[in-house]
Amino acid sequence: MAAAQKALWYIESHFGAGLALGDVAAAAGVSPFHLTRVFQAATGWPVVRYLRARRLSEAARELAAGAPDILDVALSAGYGSHEAFTRAFREQFGTTPEEVRQRGSLEGLRMVEAMRVMQEPMPEVQVPRVEEAGPLLIAGLGARYLASNSAGIPAQWQRYEQDACARSNRDYAYGVCFNYDDEGNFDYLCGHEVANFSGLPADYTRLRLARRPYAVVRHTAHIGSIPLTWRAFLETWLPASGLMAADAPDFERYDAAFDPRTGMGGVEIWVPLAP
Repeated sequence: MAAAQKALWYIESHFGAGLALGDVAAAAGVSPFHLTRVFQAATGWPVVRYLRARRLSEAARELAAGAPDILDVALSAGYGSHEAFTRAFREQFGTTPEEVRQRGSLEGLRMVEAMRVMQEPMPEVQVPRVEEAGPLLIAGLGARYLASNSAGIPAQWQRYEQDACARSNRDYAYGVCFNYDDEGNFDYLCGHEVANFSGLPADYTRLRLARRPYAVVRHTAHIGSIPLTWRAFLETWLPASGLMAADAPDFERYDAAFDPRTGMGGVEIWVPLAP
């Protein structure tokens, strides 16, 4: 199951590249034959079919949003020509890319959303350290997630990493959770710290975090299992420390040790503290 978890993360983070079964298996640390068996057992999908369905589903989303160039969408989905993309698109959805773009809607399409498999033991106990941080100005791509399914976050990071503005700032990357509602649904911003909000792309989300104390722990395992560390932190480690979380944005901070190609290297989780 750990191999399937790593494979899912790798697919969601890299499906815009020309991935093959061997690439995904290498990222998961197992043979293609072994991955084929465990992936289907964990998800019900063959690896290659899931990869193709996710590429086409994200392509359909771009087209419905009005992508101006279908060939660009095809290339981003890993297809070398408009014709090959249209053929695969029609097989998946029973319609053409042109029709979806013209309609401007995903209604009636059999979309395949990102999946997540969580089958690893809980992380070792940590005692949170307390640090002051801020004010921070974070800008990047934002998206809304249901509390029950945040598996689309790696694909969000993939879109953000393709942006030249994102690549130009490399001290830290931030994944900020904010705007929680009563059901636990939230906004997620993947971005970097900026000096000010001027001159940024129009579609960027901008977020200002005030200076405050945070409780901090480090997630050291593969990034695909970070929800387990979040859960242990919020449900066990933080209450045991006598600290109390504030009603404010929390975030993941990725430093130079994190390798986005493998999902390894670790990341810090920062939770704001009440006065």
